[in-house]
Amino acid sequence: MPEKSEKPTERPAETTAAAEERPRRRQARGERRIAQLLEAAATVFSTTGYTAASTNAIAREAGVSPGTLYQFFPNKEAIAIELGSRLMHEMRQSYDEVLTPIDPAITPLEEVIAGAVDRFIDFSCRYPAFFALMHGPDIPGRIAEEHEALHATLVARVEATLAPFAPGAPAATITRIARMCVGIYMAGLELIMIHEGAEREAYVQELKDVLLRYLRPLAQDVVR
Repeated sequence: MPEKSEKPTERPAETTAAAEERPRRRQARGERRIAQLLEAAATVFSTTGYTAASTNAIAREAGVSPGTLYQFFPNKEAIAIELGSRLMHEMRQSYDEVLTPIDPAITPLEEVIAGAVDRFIDFSCRYPAFFALMHGPDIPGRIAEEHEALHATLVARVEATLAPFAPGAPAATITRIARMCVGIYMAGLELIMIHEGAEREAYVQELKDVLLRYLRPLAQDVVR
């Protein structure tokens, strides 16, 4: 008489669920640790600059051992690249939200300038590491490449925002004006970031005034 084959023992549902939950918990803990290390790196980079920063300083700021840091990042460059990528993603979202085609009959140029400047200055003040990484003399090549792409996106967004104010202007003129606006903003940003409080606000207003004086002829249909 043939032997009856034994049915495989089924694992209890709760045991299976617990086994599936463990990797998720480990992943969540890993993501929290990465966020902790990136936050610490942002503090160190914005305080000392990228070149002078070290993995030991970042680990100390995060309250972990260097060995723990190396479980997630092999070196300072890898940390900077990850942090820079995340910050540039945030900046792109800002572009999408604040730099959009405008109807000049509804929104005056002064309001467009004030809204864009306030949004970008607020971003730079909330994430000072972005300024430190993007303008440092020794940033990793990958960050420099991504920043160039981000800069090109910014110029394109400014072009799209300004074009409705001068519908008859040649595209090359709008591009040149957009590039000049970005250059003016970047120069002003350096002055703004080294000041605080009322003095910083005064420089922000100066930047808005400079851009408005430069762009006002455009809004008056003066084609350069």
